[in-house]
Amino acid sequence: MLIKQSKIIDPTSSFNGRTADILIVNGIIQSIGKNLVQRGARILDAKGLHISPGWVDIFADFADPGFEYRETLASGARAAAAGGFTDVCIVPNTKPAIDQKSSVAYIRAKAAHLPVNIHPLGAVTRNTDGKELAEIYDMRQSGAIAFTDGKNAIQSSDIMVKALQYIKPFDGVLIQLPDNKDIQPHGLMNEGITSTRLGLQAKPAIAEELLITRDLRLTAYAGSRLHLTGVTTAASLKLVKEARQKKTKVTVSVTPAHLFFTEEDLQTYDTNLKLNPPLRTTEDRKALQKGITDGTIDCVASHHIPYDTDHKMVEFEYAKNGMIGLQTAYAVLNTVLPEVPQQRWVELLSINPRKILGLPVPSVEEGAAASLTIFNPSLKWELTADAILSQSRNSAFTGRPLTGKPLGIIHNNQTNLLF
Repeated sequence: MLIKQSKIIDPTSSFNGRTADILIVNGIIQSIGKNLVQRGARILDAKGLHISPGWVDIFADFADPGFEYRETLASGARAAAAGGFTDVCIVPNTKPAIDQKSSVAYIRAKAAHLPVNIHPLGAVTRNTDGKELAEIYDMRQSGAIAFTDGKNAIQSSDIMVKALQYIKPFDGVLIQLPDNKDIQPHGLMNEGITSTRLGLQAKPAIAEELLITRDLRLTAYAGSRLHLTGVTTAASLKLVKEARQKKTKVTVSVTPAHLFFTEEDLQTYDTNLKLNPPLRTTEDRKALQKGITDGTIDCVASHHIPYDTDHKMVEFEYAKNGMIGLQTAYAVLNTVLPEVPQQRWVELLSINPRKILGLPVPSVEEGAAASLTIFNPSLKWELTADAILSQSRNSAFTGRPLTGKPLGIIHNNQTNLLF
C-alpha cells in the first residue's frame, strides 16, 4: 500500500509535521519520502490526508458476553475502526462479568482476529458489585490491561484501598468512574436551575467531587496509580491539580460528549443525553475545554455505551445512561475545539492512553510495524443512522454538522478504510 502526500502527526517520529508518501509492505512501513513509486501497490491518494499512530480508547462497553443485542465484539470493533481506533479497552460490566481469568481469556480469544485490538479491563470486585475483591492477579496474568468496576463506581473505601494496594507491585492502574451513589442515587441530571425548570430529579456535582477527594487520598496512601475517567466539573479538575502537586499518581480522561454538550441541551428531553456522570454547566464545560489545552486532562475516553431502542426510546426517567461514541469521538473534539493543534489530539487519543496503560507506542518510522490512523481534520460531514456501525443507534450526534473525520486504520497487517 502506498499512501500519497499524507501529513504525519506523530510527536515520537522524526518525520513529525512533514508531508510525505508512505509505503507499507506486509504490515511494515518500508519507506517514507517524496514521490515514492511501487509497482502493484494499492494507492491511497486524497486531499487532506493525515496519519498518526493508532488511537486508543480507554473506556468502552462492548456488552459481550451476555448483552449481544446491544453490541458484540465484532460490531464494536467495526465502529472503533471507523472512528480511527486501533485499540479499545472494554469495561467488565458483562454477563458474566469479566472478573476471572476465564472471562479475560474468552475476550482475548474471540477478539483475536478482529481488525482492532480489544483489551479487557478486569473487574476490581466479583460481578462488579463492589463487595468482594475479584481475582486481580490471575486476570493480570491472563491479559487484563487494567482494573475497574466500569460503570459501577467502587463505593467502599476499604475495597478501594485494598485494590490500590493489590495492583501496586505490578504497577497496575485502577480506573474509576467518579460517582458517589449515596447522594441522590436516582438523580437523572445535574442539579441546578435547569433540572428545577425541567422538573427532573437531580444529582449534585458534589457526588462526583466527594468520591474524587476520597480516591485521591486513598491513592496517595497506597502509593498506587489511579485513572479518573468521565470527570465533568471544574472543581474535580482543581482537586486533581492539587493532588498532583503532592505527587499523587493520578491521570484523567474526559468524554467528547461533556466537551460538547451541557445540561441546557437536555431541554428536549433527549434520552441519548442521559449520561453518568451527567452533563454539567456551561462553566464546567469551559473548564474541561481549558483542561484539554493546558494539559490537565491526559486523554479522551469515548464512554461508548450502546443501548437498544427499548432502553432509550422511553420516558427520560426510565432510560438507561449512556450513548455510543466511537465513530464520532475525534470529529466532536475537532469540531468543538478547532483551535487545538492536531498534535495535541494525537497525544490525547494515542500517545497518552498508551503510556497510562503501559502499551508500546507505535511510531511512524521506516521499519516500524504499521499501526496507523488515517484522518482528515478539515472534512465536513454528518453521522447518519445508516452509517452507524455499532449494533445500537443511541447517538446524540446523528445529523449534527461535524468537522474532521477518521478515514480508517491500518493495523495488524489489515486495512479498514472508508475511502
